[in-house]
Amino acid sequence: MGQLREELVKELVKHIDEAHSMEQNVLRMLDGMIATTDDLEILDALEHHKLQTRGHADRMAQRLEAHDLSPSAVRQLGGVLGALAKMPLDFVRGDNAGRNARDAYATEHLEIASYELLRRVAQRAGDEETATAALEIIEEERAMALIIEQNWDKFAELSLQEEGVIV
Repeated sequence: MGQLREELVKELVKHIDEAHSMEQNVLRMLDGMIATTDDLEILDALEHHKLQTRGHADRMAQRLEAHDLSPSAVRQLGGVLGALAKMPLDFVRGDNAGRNARDAYATEHLEIASYELLRRVAQRAGDEETATAALEIIEEERAMALIIEQNWDKFAELSLQEEGVIV
């Protein structure tokens, strides 16, 4: 049973490290979106979500510390960054508001899926603090995805304006 517990914790730490790396990449994506957004309502939502995202990254770093590791130590031990953590960086390409919104919406759902998996792995490993943190973060990610959903018309209009299709 000790071997199983050890393997569960090892997997949990990988998932926490991936979540931390993902949040670091999302912070960079948000910086790019904030720098290219003129709409004050959207800008406010992005800046608010950036604060939340910093909190998410901090919470994941704390969860790693609870397992006597740090994000850099986990990566040095062979932690996984892969496509999951890389994907949000690929989204920032200087595209227009519509494409940025599309990519942010996809990223929010990637984060939701990542935290859903993390929550379940944490529960199996007996780490209720990580499971609770994941659940709370999921709610914030869903709220940001909803903001994007509620503004599709605005994103379409901004996108068309940026392309010079409408004035």
